[in-house]
Amino acid sequence: MSKNPDSQRFTVLLQRWHRGDGAALNDLSKQIQNELHRLALKLMHNESAGHTLQPTALVNEAYLNLLNCDVSYHNRVHFFNLAGRMMRRILVDHARARGSAKRGDGIKCITLEEQHLGAIENIDILALNDAMDALAEFDQPKAEMLELHFFAGLTTAEIAELYQVSAKTIERNTRLAKAWLRQTLQPA
Repeated sequence: MSKNPDSQRFTVLLQRWHRGDGAALNDLSKQIQNELHRLALKLMHNESAGHTLQPTALVNEAYLNLLNCDVSYHNRVHFFNLAGRMMRRILVDHARARGSAKRGDGIKCITLEEQHLGAIENIDILALNDAMDALAEFDQPKAEMLELHFFAGLTTAEIAELYQVSAKTIERNTRLAKAWLRQTLQPA
């Protein structure tokens, strides 16, 4: 499996930053914020204009968490895997806070693109979170693969690189996991 040169450069910068090189963080910052903003826009593109959590706020909170996290990032994929998980937690925490404040009114819904889950739209983030947790109890690797795809925005090739398996294996596993989620999230 050949590695992307940009991914390799990102990994080197991550390692330098972890060793205390402030210049490496400066080099990474714009790249990280741009990628996080792209992910946030993707996650929140169908939200109403008055939604209390805006993509920039999601990016800022995730970015600060990543900077303050005492983790040695292995590579770009590992970094954005963690970023995706943080964004998921932030969205879920925000939805829970709004739901408890308004007794279910305004629970955050997200729309996963057709390629993600098929015809299911406007999925309550809390329902998706519960379904992902249930899938993780049943099959942790498949849940992680979907999380990497949905929340970290990684491609099939990047997920395959992380797991050191073929892209076909990732496609097959995510197809099964998406089918399981689709059935779990279908309205009764």
